[in-house]
Amino acid sequence: MIRVDGRTLRCADVVTAARTEGPLGIDVSLAALRAADHAWKLARELSTRRVVYGRTTGVGANKDDTVDGSAAHGLRLLRSHAGGSGEPMPPGQVRAMLLIRLNQLLAGRSGISPELIGALAEAVRSGALPLVHRLGAIGTGDLAPLAETALALTGERPWVHGHVPPVPVHAGDALAFMSSNAATLAEATLAAMRLDTLTRASHAVAALTYVALDGNPEAYATPVHEARPHAGQVACAAEMRRLLGMHQTPKPGRRLQDPFGLRAFPQVQGPALDAVHHLRDVLAVEINASTENPMISTVHGDAYHHAHFHTAYVSTALDQARATVHQVAELSVARLGDLVEPEFTGLRPFLAAGPAGSSGVMILEYVAHDALTELRQAALPATLGTAVVSRGIEDHASFSTQAARAATAACAAYQQVLGCELVAAVRALRMRDADLVDLPVRDAFEAASAVLDPSLEDRPLTGDIAAAAGVLERLARI
Repeated sequence: MIRVDGRTLRCADVVTAARTEGPLGIDVSLAALRAADHAWKLARELSTRRVVYGRTTGVGANKDDTVDGSAAHGLRLLRSHAGGSGEPMPPGQVRAMLLIRLNQLLAGRSGISPELIGALAEAVRSGALPLVHRLGAIGTGDLAPLAETALALTGERPWVHGHVPPVPVHAGDALAFMSSNAATLAEATLAAMRLDTLTRASHAVAALTYVALDGNPEAYATPVHEARPHAGQVACAAEMRRLLGMHQTPKPGRRLQDPFGLRAFPQVQGPALDAVHHLRDVLAVEINASTENPMISTVHGDAYHHAHFHTAYVSTALDQARATVHQVAELSVARLGDLVEPEFTGLRPFLAAGPAGSSGVMILEYVAHDALTELRQAALPATLGTAVVSRGIEDHASFSTQAARAATAACAAYQQVLGCELVAAVRALRMRDADLVDLPVRDAFEAASAVLDPSLEDRPLTGDIAAAAGVLERLARI
C-alpha cells in the first residue's frame, strides 16, 4: 500500500507503481484531500479580486491577455497544449507519472478541483493508462503529456488500458494540472533507481574479476581510504573488503601495482555512488514538491507566481550521474581487457578452451566497447544549451526531460558493459577452478553460474550476455 499525501512519497514507491500492471494499492490521505479542496476554493475566490496567471489571463506570452476564466477557456488551453508527438510513452513511465502527479496535487497548493484529483486517483488505483506521447517538453513543465492526460480524464482522449468515468474541467484546472514535470520526474526516478542497482551490482562484478586476476588487496585497505575520506570512495572500498573477506591490513597481492581497473576502482566508483545518491535526494524532494505556477497558499491566503517549473536541480544531477557512471563503465571495459590477457590470468588468450586459434570470449570486448560508446553519447551534458520560446518570455530551459531520457539510455548501455565483464569473470573463475568457499562474493559467483552456460567451446555468447545482464539486480542485493 503506497501512501499518497503530498509529502512522503518515496522513489521506491514510484518504481513499484511503474512495475505494477493493473490495480495499485494506494492510501490517499484524507487530510491532504481536505487541504486540496481548501486551496481550490481559495483559488476561485482569489480569481474574483486579483489577477491570477492562467486563471484570469492567458499563458506564456499571452500573460497580459485577460480571459473569462471559464471552463471553456480551460478546455481550449488543454486542447491546444495536447500536441505531444513521437512514440507513446512506455506504460511504466505513464504509471509512474500518474502517481507522482497525484502526489504533487495532494500537497494542496495547486488550486485544482477535487473532481479532477479524484479521477486521477481512480486512474492510479485501477491501473488505467491514458495515451501519452514522449515528445513535448524541455524541462520547464511537461505541458503536452499532462494536457493529454487531463483530456483523457475528461473523456476527450483515448485510454491505452482501462478508463475512468469522465469528469468536467473546472475554471482554473487546465494550467494547474499541466504545471508540473511529473513525466520527466517519472523517467528520471526510474533511471536513478536503476543506476543505483547497477552501481551496487558493479561491486560484485569487480570483486569476481579481482579474484580471477589475483588482485592486490592493498588498494582497498582501510588506512588508504582513511587518508582521503570521500564518502563514496570509502563506501566502495568497504564493500570490496566485505565481498572479498579482507582484513584491515591485507597481505600483498601477486602484483605490486594492479591495472587501474582494479586499483582505482574506489576512486572512480566513489563519485558515481555519490552522484547517484545526490540524484535520489533531489528526486525525493521533487516528487513531493508543489510546482504549480501560480502556487495557491492557504496559509497566506494568496497566490504566488514563481518558477518552480524550472528543473535545473534535476537536469544537473542527471548530467553528473551519467558522467560519473560512464567513468565506472570505462573501468569495467578495462578489466574485461585484463581478463582476456594471459599475463594477468595465467590462462589462454581470450579465455579460449578449444583448439589452437580458438576465439573464446574475444567478441565480448567488441560488444562492451560498442555499449560503452553508446553510454559515452548518453553521458554528454544535456544542460549545455537553452531554448527561447513563447515570443521570448520563456528564455531558459533546463532540458531535464532530455537528461532523463539520456539516463535511461545510459542504464541500458551500462548493463550491457557489466554483463560482458561478468561473463568473462565467471568463465575465468571456472577455468581456474578458483576457491571461493570462504569469500562472501561466492554468492555472486553462484548466482551468475546458475544462469550462464558452462560450455567453454567457441559458440555465440548472445544468450550469456543477456543472462548476465539479467542477474545484476540479484547481485546488487548480495
